[in-house]
Amino acid sequence: MASRQGAALDRKKLLGDPVMVTTIVVLIAFLTLFILYPLAILLVDSIYGKETGLTLSVFQRVFAMKNFRRAISNTLKVGLTVGILSTVIGLLFAYVEVYVKVRTKFMGGLFQVVSMLPVVSPPFVLSLSMIMLFGKAGIITRFLLHIYDNSVYGFGGITVVQTLTFFPVCYMMLKGLLKNIDPSLEEAARDMGASRFKVFTSVTLPLILPGLGNAFLVTFIESIADFANPMIIGGSYDTLATTIYLQITGAYDKQGAAAMAVVLLSITLLMYLVQKYVLEKKTAATLTGKASRARMLIEDRSVTLPLTVLCSMIALFVIMMYICVPFGALFKTWGYDFHLTTKWFVQVFKKYKGLKAFKDSFLLSLAAAPITALLSMIISYLVVKRDFKAKGFIEFVSMLAMAVPGTVLGIGYIRGFVKGVFGTGFLAGLYGSAAILIIVFVIRSLPTGTRSGISALRQIDKSIEESAYDMGAGSFKVFMTVTLPLIKDSFLSGLVTAFVRSITAISAIILLVTPEFLLITVQINEFAEKGAYGVACAFATILIVITYGSVLLMNLFIKFFGTSRKIKEEN
Repeated sequence: MASRQGAALDRKKLLGDPVMVTTIVVLIAFLTLFILYPLAILLVDSIYGKETGLTLSVFQRVFAMKNFRRAISNTLKVGLTVGILSTVIGLLFAYVEVYVKVRTKFMGGLFQVVSMLPVVSPPFVLSLSMIMLFGKAGIITRFLLHIYDNSVYGFGGITVVQTLTFFPVCYMMLKGLLKNIDPSLEEAARDMGASRFKVFTSVTLPLILPGLGNAFLVTFIESIADFANPMIIGGSYDTLATTIYLQITGAYDKQGAAAMAVVLLSITLLMYLVQKYVLEKKTAATLTGKASRARMLIEDRSVTLPLTVLCSMIALFVIMMYICVPFGALFKTWGYDFHLTTKWFVQVFKKYKGLKAFKDSFLLSLAAAPITALLSMIISYLVVKRDFKAKGFIEFVSMLAMAVPGTVLGIGYIRGFVKGVFGTGFLAGLYGSAAILIIVFVIRSLPTGTRSGISALRQIDKSIEESAYDMGAGSFKVFMTVTLPLIKDSFLSGLVTAFVRSITAISAIILLVTPEFLLITVQINEFAEKGAYGVACAFATILIVITYGSVLLMNLFIKFFGTSRKIKEEN
């Protein structure tokens, strides 16, 4: 009863605050217009025609296409394989870091580098490396093994590249779960005579099973939504993302592409709902709190040696793949002439308007980053600290972009904003402008920032903000002077993450970018498709330097100016 009265009082306070009410209304309008509306347009496009009215004939037509049915099968096959492999490898890395005593700091540093590389690099860098190392002119296949007809294109190439790209995501998720397991549960089983393998299968594994399912589904969604890697290394192995892209750019079949996009969206959305509303709740209920005391690390060499060697081999292989990119930009002709040269970098700037590409990408991403970070913190604040009827809607829609593949969102924006909203002139000029690219960057990065903000805000005692309200401060002043400074680290992290995700994005913007703008990722994709790997690697190398430098600057800034430093100084 008391909680209901408190909630009613909170809502009454909220309605009496014009700044907060305006913020909520604007936020709902923004999320509806730029997330729900494009998806609704896709659905309408796929089932309604001016001449036919409501019909399922478009779905019947696309399902009659052999290449589309094959694309669905291929996509699910890749998604399942990548999901399983990424989860297993991620669990292996997480288990070694949390449970195994590593004798050198080298492994810890190696793990950190491997977990960070996919975040700061373009999504298709490993595809370039795979072709240059294991293709017909690959260093390993052609020059070391003397295999002249090896093909990396197709299911095998996509699977390897996506697994190496996505397993660090699983590793980061599972590491946190394993750290939260109370060691006394496993030690009790050991004291009763159970072997380490028995303890792992009967105690550890059941506790993290929902977390494993969660990691699998996240990777599965990422894999089937991926556009860049299948486009470069897929060859004739069609996936849904590439088929949709070719349907709209090659066949000029917008209605057919919309129907295909609805099919892909249905799969990803179903997986997202299972992950969010089934597995996340089970994970939270299974793992309660932090470990009660320090864990006894495994020192048995029969366990530590094979596990650390296996992890080191995988990690070094991943790093070798990334190192291959700058070398690809420095060799005269990859696969034939390995003399060092800077001609590809020179061509990037002199011949291929590299300066404009970097300038456009940098400025658009720089504009999107603060908007995303601030929007994420506002949404997080409303979800965690305020109680109102539309709260569930705002949380769900803001996180929904996580489940929407980039190509699907791109087609939705084309269908929704080329002629304006509802066929009128409203927002008709949005398509082809810088604004639509910035909006896409914001929408794509919003779920990551929001999730980070929610985690940070849940650690802040509500009484801190209530005391500011009691002293007469308004909601805007409280948010800017109390809440935001307390979550400064999360805000800065979201800022840089949004910048990195924006400058390395391709799947959504490749359909929206016009000749007026040159974006780095689109250039890399274009030259990679042409087989101009030297130029593609030069673009990619500079992009990695920019993104990695941004992350390092963010870490230094947080170290010297973040809230954690202030807490240390006060203590």
